[in-house]
Amino acid sequence: MPAEQIARNLAFVNWTVLASLAVGAFGAVVLLRLRTDATKGFLGFTALCAAAFAGLAWLSDGALPVITGAGSPITIDATWDLPRRVLLVLLALGSLAYAIALFRGARAPMLGIGALAAGLGALAAGALTWGGGTIGAVPLAVQLVALASATGGAFAGMILGHWYLVTPKLSTGPALALARGLLWVVALQVTLFAAWVGFGAGQNLAPFAPLTGPWALFVWLRLLIGLVFPLVVTWAAGQTVKTRSMESATGLLYIDVGAIAAGTILAAGLYFGAGLLV
Repeated sequence: MPAEQIARNLAFVNWTVLASLAVGAFGAVVLLRLRTDATKGFLGFTALCAAAFAGLAWLSDGALPVITGAGSPITIDATWDLPRRVLLVLLALGSLAYAIALFRGARAPMLGIGALAAGLGALAAGALTWGGGTIGAVPLAVQLVALASATGGAFAGMILGHWYLVTPKLSTGPALALARGLLWVVALQVTLFAAWVGFGAGQNLAPFAPLTGPWALFVWLRLLIGLVFPLVVTWAAGQTVKTRSMESATGLLYIDVGAIAAGTILAAGLYFGAGLLV
């Protein structure tokens, strides 16, 4: 039954993954441009990828169910459908314009920050759509931003690792900054997991009830495969960057992308399938 419930909500899971990749990857581009000497080639290419992911998220948004199925734990507030879609379009167009500006050598900080704000707004609108009211939307918005930061950040890190393989004389500053930031994000997710489960967030369950209930298998997979494993791999990637073992770092970041993406899929499936925040 849990697996079937998740399967019925795959459209929402798909939206979460695509939106997370778009917002998180673009956020990494903006921050690295403002705070490091990352090359315009890497930044522009990653911004283009973010624009593509945002476009795909917008397309998937149009295919989302307008009502939830029987037994679904979420309720949909269609008031936020149009703002959410408009903000996704702004993110896609802003990411594309920012990529062009980067390739031309411009810094364009306001363009980058504005497009990133649109992406964060799309996540907030999603939380207001599916959070079941303002009170429920706040923790869901926190969850979506954390998922985006981890998923998109890991993707950007993987791309950056490839840049070092073809231009080995690059400074390790951008890679270290991204690895450390990603490590903090995953650590925050572990903390949020403990808080969500400890307080029964999402369904007002007894403390730690999700660890033993009918959804326990997926909850434990989320913890071990989607959080603890990436935490170790991200730390190891940062250590290899310090020694300029960029091939090893890139391989670890490949693993990181897969594990974090799997964790994002599990987190989205558990929320839309069971109403659980993990």
